Amino acid sequence: MLFNSLQFAVFFPVVVALYFLLPHRSRLVMLLVASCLFYMAFIPVYIFILFTTILIDYVAGIYIERGRGSHRRHWLIGSIISTCAVLFIFKYFNFFTGSFAGVVGLFGWHPPIRVLNIILPIGLSFHTFQSLSYVVEVYRGKQKAETDFITYATYVMFFPQLVAGPIERPQNLLHQFAEEHNFDYDRVTSGLKRIAWGLFKKVVVADRLALYVNDVYANPRQCNGLQLSIATFFFAYQIYCDFSGYSDIAIGTARILGFRLMENFDTPYCSKSISEFWHRWHISLSTWFRDYVYFPMGGNRTTLPRWVFNILVTFGISGLWHGANWTYVVWGLLNGFYLLSGRATANWRTRTFESVGLPAGNPVRSAISVVTTFGLVCVGWVFFRARTLPDAAYILTHFWKGWNFGEIRTEQFLLRQMPVAIMSILLLEVLQLLNKRYPLAATLQRAPLWPRWTVYAGIVFGLILFGVYRSAQFIYFQF
Repeated sequence: MLFNSLQFAVFFPVVVALYFLLPHRSRLVMLLVASCLFYMAFIPVYIFILFTTILIDYVAGIYIERGRGSHRRHWLIGSIISTCAVLFIFKYFNFFTGSFAGVVGLFGWHPPIRVLNIILPIGLSFHTFQSLSYVVEVYRGKQKAETDFITYATYVMFFPQLVAGPIERPQNLLHQFAEEHNFDYDRVTSGLKRIAWGLFKKVVVADRLALYVNDVYANPRQCNGLQLSIATFFFAYQIYCDFSGYSDIAIGTARILGFRLMENFDTPYCSKSISEFWHRWHISLSTWFRDYVYFPMGGNRTTLPRWVFNILVTFGISGLWHGANWTYVVWGLLNGFYLLSGRATANWRTRTFESVGLPAGNPVRSAISVVTTFGLVCVGWVFFRARTLPDAAYILTHFWKGWNFGEIRTEQFLLRQMPVAIMSILLLEVLQLLNKRYPLAATLQRAPLWPRWTVYAGIVFGLILFGVYRSAQFIYFQF
């Protein structure tokens, strides 16, 4: 079920009404049933796959807590292997077997390779990681094992963040299912504002930009450098608005019900370095890899070669997590290389800036750092969006070739969509910058009744007038 669909517009108000009308002891079961219905709107039979992984980790959590010595570790390893095996079969089996066949084919061996014709369950990577964080935290003694199956199943299945995050930790979310949430007008209106902001990002910005991006990236060799540059710039905002828009809607829907989800984005394109970017982008995933992959390998408290290895492995796995394609792996490794290069050149860059009269805190220096970081991120997005590595290589080597302003693809987009696309990006950035200094939701809440509701009506009208309503799937659903 898509957040930007009529189906969800009917589903969610019914869930909210039932949630607050039912007694506290009945709400958990209702939430689990609603989450199951939400998930089954995609491929109903896959609910059994999800419940299989839920059952495995539920049992493992209990036995990890009760176990002693090596038995705890055995249950942890068994849980991780079992859960990851499901992810491997559905997401990576064809990728690894195909890659193996390609490598051995170079030596003249062509073994028969069987391809699994199966569809990837929606959001499998997200709820797999949420389940893994639970068993690891129980093993570390930072989380009590949940003995109530309904509570644990609802924790994994919770529909606002089920298919695309944020990837919650048990310490933040699990205990909230035992809390009694009463209807609160201010909390509900705050959640609705967050949903409206997410819908603006998705249907006004992301889905409109997708009209151009999809056209160019489907046939990059038929486009000139200007078209490729515009499409790459647009994709940077498309993926940000698509994914952060989903997170906003998830946070808003959960807030209406009384649940607090973690923030997942913090104006990442204002970052002055790649390191800062990864502290602001997809925070729930980047901290997941930090805590469960990077730190266990030793983090930066080791030798220089080992630290380089830890960074590249972490980012390489992060890339592979996003998709079973070498383009994602290269994207991940490239970001790891960015981070290593940034650390290695930090002192040199500081001396260079200071030698030309741009000390730390200087606005010009900050602007240069932000633009440079954004440019590097956009280069990475080429690999993320391109269908193949040769396509990515073609785009990167043709950015500056054939800048013919008379051939911007396509004419229909140029005439009808481009002005709205540019204005929506500008409006997005202005509102984000203003919100940093003057929290807009709180400011609006304090406004008198009529001006406040006039703004609300304008927001709804703007979404209806400028939104692209084709029930476009969120990009991160495929991960």
